[in-house]
Amino acid sequence: MSAINYDLKKIKAFIFDVDGVLSCQTIHMSAQGEPLRTANIHDGYALNLAVKHGYGVCLITGGNTQAVRLRYESLGISDIYMNSGIKMNDYLDYLRKTGYEPEEIIYVGDDIPDYNVMNEVGLPIAPMDAAPEIKKIAKYISSRNGGQGVARDVIEQVLKVQGNWMSEEAFGW
Repeated sequence: MSAINYDLKKIKAFIFDVDGVLSCQTIHMSAQGEPLRTANIHDGYALNLAVKHGYGVCLITGGNTQAVRLRYESLGISDIYMNSGIKMNDYLDYLRKTGYEPEEIIYVGDDIPDYNVMNEVGLPIAPMDAAPEIKKIAKYISSRNGGQGVARDVIEQVLKVQGNWMSEEAFGW
């Protein structure tokens, strides 16, 4: 049973923003001025499991740091759009590349740059601490804040409904 009011059997792909979704809203800065983001281990496990099961997993972020790319590539994610000025352009590129239909996609965003894409996908989702405008259009608001297990919450619910959560792939990295 899922807390998400949507036919999760339709879902084939997950798209995530990074800052405020996969990492906390607060960013520490290095002495060189580079933003240092957090990464939730449970999110990483769920993201990797989704990739192993053949789901599309994509990141679209306005940020542009090598650490983010390295972290998520190490989990098997190859569709990473960084320095995204207008996220809709990257979303449309991802659709063209993959052939997914909007109703097959979850997009998790937390702030105004995510708004237009969230209005296009089948299942827009927001962390609990998302901007009010984003929460208003989300079909599901996670009980987790950004950077504190939002991806795990969403992916786990989808994989459970589709019978892929406690699979053989779940027991290893």
